[in-house]
Amino acid sequence: MNKKIHLILILFISLVLGACGAEEPIGKAVPEKTPVTDNDGTIKIGFSMDTLKEERWLKDQALFKKAVEDLGAEVEIVAANGDDALQLTQAETLIQQDIDLLVIVPHNAEATAAIVHKAHRAGIKVIAYDRLVKNANIDLYVSFDNEQVGEMQAAAILELVPKGNYVYIGGATTDNNVHLIKKGVFNVLQPAIDRGDIKVVYDQWTEDWSPEKAFLNMTEALAANNNQIDAVIAANDATAGGVIQALEAQGLAGKVPVAGQDAELAAAQRIVGGTQTMTVYKPIQTLAEQAAALAVRMAKGETVTTVQYVNNGKIDVPSILLAPIPVTAENMRNTVIADGFHTRTDVYGLSNE
Repeated sequence: MNKKIHLILILFISLVLGACGAEEPIGKAVPEKTPVTDNDGTIKIGFSMDTLKEERWLKDQALFKKAVEDLGAEVEIVAANGDDALQLTQAETLIQQDIDLLVIVPHNAEATAAIVHKAHRAGIKVIAYDRLVKNANIDLYVSFDNEQVGEMQAAAILELVPKGNYVYIGGATTDNNVHLIKKGVFNVLQPAIDRGDIKVVYDQWTEDWSPEKAFLNMTEALAANNNQIDAVIAANDATAGGVIQALEAQGLAGKVPVAGQDAELAAAQRIVGGTQTMTVYKPIQTLAEQAAALAVRMAKGETVTTVQYVNNGKIDVPSILLAPIPVTAENMRNTVIADGFHTRTDVYGLSNE
C-alpha cells in the first residue's frame, strides 16, 4: 500500500471513529451561528456531492446552483466521485471556509455522519439531499419517496409478468436509498412469491452503481438459470443499462421486461426502442429548487417545520419526500418531455419529431 493511500485510510478511520465516539447527544441543538456573509451580505451554501459521473447528478448540480443563485445566495460545489475519504476532506474544507449551511449527497450513508458532527461543532446545519445520512443528528432530509419508487417498479413488471423467474439487481449498499427501494419492490412482490407465482432466482447488489458490474451480475444470473429469466428489476437506469447489455449478448433484449429509475436519457431511448420497460422519473428540478429554498431559509436562521419524519438509526429526521412518477413508452411525452427534462428529438430522434 503506497503512503498516499495509507494516509487517506488513516484519515477516514479517524474521522469515522471520531463520529462514533464524539457525536453530539440525540436532540442536542446546533450552536447558534450568525450567518457568515460576504461584504454584500450574500449567504454561502456548501454542496458536497457524491459524484458527477452520472447524467442524473450533473443535472442536480446545475439545477441546485441556479436555484441558489436565483435566491441571491452563493454556492460552492464539490464532488468526491465515490471516494469516501475525499468527500470527508472536501466537506471539512467547506466548513473551514465558513459556509452558512451544508447540503450533502452522501456516498456512504454511515461514514458521512462524521461530516454532520464536524459541521454541527462549527454551528453549521446540514441538509441531506436525496440520500439519507445514517446515525447522525441531521437537520433536514429532502428526497423522494424511495420506497414508493420500488413499489412502482415492481407493480409495472408484475402486471406484465405475473408468473416466472425474477432477477433483482440492486444498487450500491452504501446508499441508504437502495435499501428503501428494495423494500418497496418486495412489498409488491412478496404476495406473489408466497403464492409461488414468481421466484426470485438471483438477487445481488451492484458496487458503486457500476453498469459494468451490473452487466457481470446479469451475465451470472443468466448463466446460473440457463437463460430462463422472465423479468428484471434494476435499482436505477445505469444498472438497467448493464442488465440490457447482458440480455443483448444472449439475444434476449426486448424479450425480458426490465425496470429502472432516474429517467436518464439513455433509458428513455431504450424505453421507446423497446429494450427497457419502464423507469421512475423523479422531477429533480422540484427537488433542487425546494432544497435550495430550504437551505437559504435555514442559513438565514429561519425555522423549517415538516410533517414527515424518517428514522436514520439515531433520530427521526424532519423530512420532505416528493412523489416519483412511473414512465413508460405510453406516457413518455406527457412526463419527462412535457417537463423539459429531455427533448422529443433527444428521446425519439429526428425521424419522430
